[in-house]
Amino acid sequence: MIINLNREVMDAVGTSLYTSFTAILIAAIFGIPCGAAIGMWTFPGKRLAVTLLNTLMALPTVVVGLLLFGLFSRQGPLGPLGLLFTPWAMIAGQVVLATPIVANYTLAAVTGADQRILPTAITLGAGRLRGAWQLLQEVRFGVMAAIVAGFGRVVAEVGVAMMLGGNIRGTTRTMTTAIAMETSKGEFAFGLALGIVLMSVALTINLFLNLVQQK
Repeated sequence: MIINLNREVMDAVGTSLYTSFTAILIAAIFGIPCGAAIGMWTFPGKRLAVTLLNTLMALPTVVVGLLLFGLFSRQGPLGPLGLLFTPWAMIAGQVVLATPIVANYTLAAVTGADQRILPTAITLGAGRLRGAWQLLQEVRFGVMAAIVAGFGRVVAEVGVAMMLGGNIRGTTRTMTTAIAMETSKGEFAFGLALGIVLMSVALTINLFLNLVQQK
C-alpha cells in the first residue's frame, strides 16, 4: 500500500500533515512569545501563569473536542461559520493542544539560559524586544524542541480529530483516525501501513532536529 501509493493511505497522510503543520505553525506564533515573556519578565501572577501552563499541557483531547464541538456546532456561537467537520475545526483543536506545550518548553529553555544574556543585551543598547530576540536565538535549540514536541502531540492525536473532523474519507480522515477505524473493521494491513508512515514522519522530524543541533 505504501509503495504503490494507495490513494486512501495518501489521502490520510496528506490530511494529517496539512492539519498538523498548520496547527503547529499557529501554536508556535502564540506559544513561543507567551513562554518567552513568562520566562523573561517578572510580573504579578507569574507563578499562577506557570501553573496554568502546566495544567493545560495535560488537557484531555476529548474535553477539548467537546468544548470546540459546542462552539462550532449549528447551535453554537461559531456555528454560522460552518467549520464543524472541516480540517479547520481539527486545526483549531490541535492549536489548543499544542500551544501550552510549545509555551512550556520555551519557558523551560528561557529559564535555563544564562540569566546575564538579557541584561547584557539591554546594557549594550538593545531594546527590550531586541534583547528578547537575542535571548531566543541563544536558546533556539530548546525552542525547536518545543515545536517538535508540539508537533508530536498533534500528529498522533485522535480525540479532537475524530470529534471535530468526523473522520470523513478524503476530507478529514487522518492517519490516527483511519488506523482506529480500519483496525476495528479488521483491515489490519491498512492500519499497519498508516502506522509505519506515522512512525516514519516522527522519526524524520526528530532526525532533522538532531542534525540541526549537531551542526
